[in-house]
Amino acid sequence: MNMRTKWTVLPAMAGLSAGLLTGCGSETGDSGGSGSAVVVGMTDDVLATDPASGYDPGSWLLFNNVFQSLLSFPKGGTEPEPEAAKECTFTDVETKVYQCTLRDGLTFSNGDDLTSKDVKFSFDRMMKIDDAAGPAIMFPMLDKVETPDAKTVVFRLKDSDATFPSKIASGAGSIVNHREYPADTLREDGKAVGSGPYELDSFSKDEAVFSVNDNYEGNAKTQNSGVTLKFFHGDQPGLKKAILGKKVDVAYRGLAAEDIADIEKDTSGSQDIDVVEGSSAEVQHLVFNMEDPVAGKLGVRKAIAYLLDRDALMSKVYENTATPLYSIIPAGITGHNTAFFNTYGARPSRAKAEAALLADGITDKVELTLWSTPTRYGPATDQEFRAIAEQLNASGLFEATVKSVAYEQYEKDIEAGEYGVYVKGWVPDYPDPSNFTEPFFGKGNVLGNNYTNTTVTGQLIPETAAQSERSSTDGQYGELQNIVAQEIPVIPVWQAKQYAVVRGNVYGLENCLDASTVFRFWSISKN
Repeated sequence: MNMRTKWTVLPAMAGLSAGLLTGCGSETGDSGGSGSAVVVGMTDDVLATDPASGYDPGSWLLFNNVFQSLLSFPKGGTEPEPEAAKECTFTDVETKVYQCTLRDGLTFSNGDDLTSKDVKFSFDRMMKIDDAAGPAIMFPMLDKVETPDAKTVVFRLKDSDATFPSKIASGAGSIVNHREYPADTLREDGKAVGSGPYELDSFSKDEAVFSVNDNYEGNAKTQNSGVTLKFFHGDQPGLKKAILGKKVDVAYRGLAAEDIADIEKDTSGSQDIDVVEGSSAEVQHLVFNMEDPVAGKLGVRKAIAYLLDRDALMSKVYENTATPLYSIIPAGITGHNTAFFNTYGARPSRAKAEAALLADGITDKVELTLWSTPTRYGPATDQEFRAIAEQLNASGLFEATVKSVAYEQYEKDIEAGEYGVYVKGWVPDYPDPSNFTEPFFGKGNVLGNNYTNTTVTGQLIPETAAQSERSSTDGQYGELQNIVAQEIPVIPVWQAKQYAVVRGNVYGLENCLDASTVFRFWSISKN
């Protein structure tokens, strides 16, 4: 959930081609490192150093800098390009066979050669371990991995999946050394051996220390001599104090919206710090349990859609550190439209809300509980939900209250179907429209709201999955978003911006904050 003088970073949009080649003009790896070491602070924890386990933003930050994937997302881009691979391509029209050829001279940070054996080992191991907190869930389509020779890897898929390149370009595609990792259990010593731009020197409860990997061969060009990552364990005031007190050079992931706003408003220059803003694909939705006796009524959901004032939430709760979202696919992602804006408008309408209730035979005030959880989806979530309840109650059509539950119990209650209306946030695994749609619909979806639509799950999702030219899916994703706006299993509320607060002598953060969610240590420099 990446929240970023302002440089706005706009993602470069392009169709995902069937073949990927190392492009001209790519940065080449500079393993020597230059510039000073950088200290980065964040409120997230890193929950895992083993890529077969970590599936959280903090862990993926580590993976993206210590390990290589066959492909990676370039700065500002949403189309993967070769990284450990020299080239990758689908070799069939059905997008079920994906072949990659490795770069020459790949080695791990400890000097061991990296070959196709390590790539196969990494994917086989991840799928075999199938850790509940790991990324194996992203690869139900993977049948087997073959290695015809030391430099060739062939992925055979059970089903067509044109987004497979994006999936293996994420932290889930991290390549580990088969000599250093057990094949069927997690590595639990807090160490990591990868082939990425950095190596992990030490890892403890409060910090991780990274140095430049002299053996790295890839696209990244390091602009510093190392990075120390300080963990503030959710302590937002502590992170703010650290950046203002020059204890960290960069504050990333976790400053409160009001803190960012206060820093931006200080034009005196006395603090010698800047706020760097970037794009983000993090989103938040109101979710409706379609089997709930109240929220399950379409008239109730339509009324809420007509009454929700996103602009007021953005200004009063989020200090404009997020933007209103009017569809399930966020801006900057292929296929995005504004289905909820087109259907329900941006300005609240009591008359239309009342008409929607009457059309469903509802004449009394609607008693409704909005369920929140205090920190999982941002520290302002409870405040936001109280503001939404006030908006609904001000119409005279609702009697809404808010209850907040600790996250562990919150998830259990959702699974048990005890909530009618609740909040869910989503940080994408990769910047493709499939990652904002496929996980939300059908059996076992991440929303747990009992919503099904056979057109979505039986037609639109399978059809889009088979199209390697992603821009050609706009029409189908448009239809999908329009269906959601009509049936309202969720109401999109906001799309985050990303922020980093930096000392005045630190540069390059504009290359770290984009829709790919990859925080690129190597782009940061310090004078």
